[in-house]
Formats: sequence, structure tokens, C-alpha cells
Amino acid sequence: MLQVCPNGARTRAECPSLPLSPAELAAEAARAVAAGAEDVHLHPKDAEGADTLEPSAVARAVTAVRRAVPARVRIGVTTGAWAAPDPVRRAALVRSWPVRPDHASVNWHEEGAEEVAGALLERGIGVEAGIWSGTDGARRFHASPLAGRVLRVLAEVTDTDPATASGTASALLAELPGDLSAPVLLHGEDGGAWPVLRLAARLGLDTRIGLEDVLNLPDGSPAADNAAVVRAARALLEAEWR
Repeated sequence: MLQVCPNGARTRAECPSLPLSPAELAAEAARAVAAGAEDVHLHPKDAEGADTLEPSAVARAVTAVRRAVPARVRIGVTTGAWAAPDPVRRAALVRSWPVRPDHASVNWHEEGAEEVAGALLERGIGVEAGIWSGTDGARRFHASPLAGRVLRVLAEVTDTDPATASGTASALLAELPGDLSAPVLLHGEDGGAWPVLRLAARLGLDTRIGLEDVLNLPDGSPAADNAAVVRAARALLEAEWR
């Protein structure tokens, strides 16, 4: 499965074409799905362009994208602590969402991860367990009573050095529970994004790409939009699978 992450916590200062509004996210998601993406991971934004978990913003973003893509495409959002630092409030916001995404990511190294994941599960929203390299997320997840209830594990490689990111990815995968039943989505970021995507393809794992993770194509040229990086990812995946 290839997921597209069209915006992330980035800003227009980093990427002038970054989609922020619900309409922009919908248009980008539609083009990315047409290019080969099969799932969508969004960061709803407030009026200033910052990540938010506020119910109205989540509802507008999810509704707009849902209308723009085929029904088979599942739509998820972030619950990153930077969007709502207080874990009690973060869980309360999840419980108040009037429009439910299909899934939401929970970074397991963040305080309150289990409370947020529990709130999502109460609402019938799938949990993507974000396990970041360089954190104690894998250890915390291994000990969590919710580990067997997640939709998938997002193995997130924060090493941005293209020379070492694949090795960091392999080490992160080795930290995951050996009896893990949920599928693993492996991805990198910035300089590590394309090497880690190739590794995911070789291992037969789900992966993701988009302007959240990388702003350049594999040849180093700037990506015009999310569809461009999805097309490049699809070509790399198919080449590895031949």
C-alpha cells in the first residue's frame, strides 16, 4: 500500500505549493490518488496554517478530501502532540470530532499516547501507531495493552542522511515486537525518504510519500506537487517488484 502525506507540519515558507486549506488538500489528494496513492494522511490546519486537532478543522479537511477521492481510499489525520500539547485535551478533542477519519496516527513516544489511542478506538477510528527511530516508542509500544488493537504500525525513520537512513530503518524494524500482527508502513523523511522507500519495497512493506516527507524527487529536483512524488514513488516500487 502506498500512502500519500500531502502536507505534514510544514509551512509555506518551506514549500510555497504546500496544500493547507480543505479545498487545497482535496485537490492535492485527488491528483495524488490518480497518480497511484491508495491512502491519505492529512494534517488539518488552522487559519494561520498551523496543525490543529480542533473539531471544525478536522471535519472540514476530512469531508473535503473524502468527497474528492474514491470511496475505497481511506483518510487519516495526525494527532501529533505539537498540535495539542496537553494529552488530556488531545484525547478530549478526538472524542469531540463530529466527522470521523478512517484512521489517525499516534506517536507512541509522546506522553498520553495510550490515552489518545484509546479515545480513537472508542470512536471506531483506526490507530496508526507511530514508532519513531531514536525514541523509546518501540519499547513503550511493546509494553502497551493496545498493541494488538492497532490498524498498522508506522515505522518512522527520522535519520535524514541518505547514506545511513536505510540502516537506521533496519534497526528500527528489529525493535518492533516479534509477534506483531498489524502491517508495518515504513517511511523516511527528507534525505532519507527515497532510500527508505526503496527498502520498504524490497521488504514488501507498506510505505508512504508526499510533501510532508520529502520536497525533492529522487534525482534531487524540486517536486512540483504531491502527484509528482507519488508518480516517482510508484515507478520505484514497481521497479523493485519486477
